[in-house]
Amino acid sequence: MPSSYRTPGVYVEEISTLPPSVAQVETAIPAFIGYTAKADLNGKNFVNVPVRITSLVDYVLIFGGPFNENGGLGTITLTGAAPSFTLDVAPTAPTIVYRMYYSLQLYFLNGGGPCYIISVDLYTDDPVATPPTIDQALLIEGLVPLAKEDEPTLILFPDAVAIASGSNFYSVYQAALLQCSVLKDRFTICDVYDGNLDFNAPGGSDVINEDDDTADAFPGFRTGIGNNNLTYGAAYYPWLTTTLSPAFDEGTLEIGGGPADLVMKNDDDEDLSLFHLQNDVYHEIKDAIAKFNIVMPPSCLMAGIYARVDSTRGVWKAPANVNLGGVIEPTVVIDDEDQEGLNVDTSGKSVNAIRRFTGKGILVWGSRTLAGNDNEWRYIPVRRFFIMVEESVKKATEPFVFEPNDANTWVKIRAMIENFLLLQWRAGALAGAKPEDAFFVSVGLGETMTSLDILEGRLIVEIGLAAVRPAEFIILRFSHKVQVS
Repeated sequence: MPSSYRTPGVYVEEISTLPPSVAQVETAIPAFIGYTAKADLNGKNFVNVPVRITSLVDYVLIFGGPFNENGGLGTITLTGAAPSFTLDVAPTAPTIVYRMYYSLQLYFLNGGGPCYIISVDLYTDDPVATPPTIDQALLIEGLVPLAKEDEPTLILFPDAVAIASGSNFYSVYQAALLQCSVLKDRFTICDVYDGNLDFNAPGGSDVINEDDDTADAFPGFRTGIGNNNLTYGAAYYPWLTTTLSPAFDEGTLEIGGGPADLVMKNDDDEDLSLFHLQNDVYHEIKDAIAKFNIVMPPSCLMAGIYARVDSTRGVWKAPANVNLGGVIEPTVVIDDEDQEGLNVDTSGKSVNAIRRFTGKGILVWGSRTLAGNDNEWRYIPVRRFFIMVEESVKKATEPFVFEPNDANTWVKIRAMIENFLLLQWRAGALAGAKPEDAFFVSVGLGETMTSLDILEGRLIVEIGLAAVRPAEFIILRFSHKVQVS
């Protein structure tokens, strides 16, 4: 608006009376940090570069497919003579090291959507000469470029479970939890080291009690994860036997048998290839390999569950009591007594159980953060709902930076935030019979600021939220009623 008018005429002035609005940020955009087959497209290198994808097709285009497990399958022996080869010795189960591709399969299968991939290195070129290994330092380095990305809200390390040392394994998650605490806009889904072992069995994974004589040589979960930034992460146990099978190359699968060892190739019509075998033998070999169901840590499936629940219900709904897709069974059977020590512990470090229930299937049966005894941040949906609100309001208030710190600005900010929280209350994210019972927004001189605050350029807004909490324990009380008629 001009300060004065010099030319006679009619002037139109538009006065802004409506407050701006708060746009809700995305809540389930995971970042997968690990090893890939390749990391390039059209000559551009994407190692340690966060790349946003929306499907498995996008992933394969840029990062390639799964690791070729031919070397881990051993030699498949045939007897007889062509064309009557018969399968004599079945292949061996490979040890899965690189899990990124399989993790993406399970993520999308369980409802996942857009996500980020950070390739820290490529698969080993010669797995026979150089066995596949996972370097925890490279995984931690992958957090550096991730810190510069604003959209991701979840952090996962699919390959971390193959790290040779439990202490190195947990150092990766400590670094991720630290980033979450600093940026305050993301959450880490943790796996448990040796989570395919029964913590009750001799020599099993020391999940519950680090002082147990049967603990393995590596630090137990509650010791390894440390004591810092626990409100920004959650852990799940046990690992899961999935419907996925190891990937292999039919053209280079090693075959032994007959008058001499035969190596299957596709580059010479005179050499034996899997396609040249008798049809029933061909399928028998493939079926034998398909029977090896890959065991996966649950974090990648849980990322898909988070995305599914967020889209169908809301980030305030606990990602629990839901089925997991692509799972045959948990590797460890957990009952109520087992889960007591997982869910509630004097250390406060809760581990969420995945259990099989008769007639219901395999369910996520826990929704606690690593700070399981913290009354403020005990539950995953409460922590993630606050992250969403904080980030959404932060972005919406950025246009007010350097605006006059006066009542006009305060009124607009208060109305903008109140309108957003009113929508959250109507959606069921906030508890209270009336909006004033569910939240409050305070801003103003003498209310949230002093004269000194204004002189020093501070505009302080205080926001209180009564976030809904999951009904973790439903208690039904029955008693006898005396007959009265």
